[in-house]
Amino acid sequence: MNKGFAMRVVFAVLLLGLSVSAMAAEIVAGPMPGHSTMRQVKVWVQTDEPAVVQIRYRAEEDDEWAFSESVAIDSSKANTATLLATDLEPGLTYAYEVLLDDEVQPAEHEQRFVTQPLWQWREDPPDFRFAMGSCAYINQPEYDRPGTPYGGDYRIFDAIADAEPAFMLWLGDNVYYREADWNSESGMYARFSHTRGHKALAKLVTGTHHYATWDDHDYGPNNADRGYAMRETALDVFDAFWPNPDFSAAGTGGVTNYFEWHDVGFFLLDNRYFRSANYRVTGERTILGEEQIDWLIDALKSSNASFKFVVMGGQFLNSAENSETYINLAPGERREILDRIEAERIPGVIFLSGDRHHSVLLKMDRYRNYPLYEWTVSPLTAGAHDPRDEAMQYDVDGSLYTERNFGMIEVTGPRNERVLTLTLHDSDGDEVWRDEIRQEDLQP
Repeated sequence: MNKGFAMRVVFAVLLLGLSVSAMAAEIVAGPMPGHSTMRQVKVWVQTDEPAVVQIRYRAEEDDEWAFSESVAIDSSKANTATLLATDLEPGLTYAYEVLLDDEVQPAEHEQRFVTQPLWQWREDPPDFRFAMGSCAYINQPEYDRPGTPYGGDYRIFDAIADAEPAFMLWLGDNVYYREADWNSESGMYARFSHTRGHKALAKLVTGTHHYATWDDHDYGPNNADRGYAMRETALDVFDAFWPNPDFSAAGTGGVTNYFEWHDVGFFLLDNRYFRSANYRVTGERTILGEEQIDWLIDALKSSNASFKFVVMGGQFLNSAENSETYINLAPGERREILDRIEAERIPGVIFLSGDRHHSVLLKMDRYRNYPLYEWTVSPLTAGAHDPRDEAMQYDVDGSLYTERNFGMIEVTGPRNERVLTLTLHDSDGDEVWRDEIRQEDLQP
């Protein structure tokens, strides 16, 4: 072979190798553990280019890696994928790594997930704590409104991660679509990608499990309802970025779903997908819709959970008849839900919500029945709002907080004597308020 020709061949091969290396996909967000059961865990990841992605995982005492099935990801869903770690054992911590095109990817933060323990019929339910919050606005000046940035105090995400909750419960408005986003699929994927890929979220995203419901800003335009033309696209985008339990538990669409953590049940509702337009004057007004309400009552009635958290983007108990409060938009439906919970004599019901850009504990006393509580926790990084012009009928004294914050709920105590400790924390993680709710006080 001609020496010059041989050199050109070698040079071409080297260039090809460099080109392939330069084009290799990289992780741009995640990995993020999601829904955990005793035998299976979901892990989400996003890359900058199409690739074949897989995770390998092993318990701390194991020497051999197990592997998930490979998933070929592409740009149709912004290069996102949810992987399943299967054949797991209960109550263990697993280390895991992400493989892109069979290459193990370096990890900036510790990568682990946990399986839930098999405690039933053996011991008291384990103690645990979880974090919660809503309204996470990440600035992007070229798409934001002019003036003072709406988002800030991003250090709150590290503060949540440092508290080491078992999981983070996102209460809606977890992403803020802008005017440029909500009329196109590509715009919606771009907004979620920008938020999830922000470096301030990296430690929290990687270091704990996550669950989420939505509200208007991560569903569509402000105050969006079922008339939003892109609602099915919004559902697909939300599904692509959150490794929740399977959506549509009510069987009729939306992000409704349910999960358990030890002895506690979480009923995640959809207050946008089924919602009639605000202030319409014909037909019945609805927020949750008949099918979803029937599912909720059935699921609550059949649940043996110590506490039953009903989770939705907007407030439920608030008595102020203004704006998007439930009593203002669908008072008959609100009354129906309250009456059915009482008639079915369902114990342990507590509402969790976001949206309001302040945090407050509501307590509705009921005749010859236990009080209903609702804890609203908001905002994480969006602007705060003082609601002092509203009716304060159910507000617990001292619980109102009008700065950026996150909540933490700790569940402790022996079976049938469980206790919730609610603590609110500022952007630095410092405690600013606490209260306690006992299981024995939530019995019909």
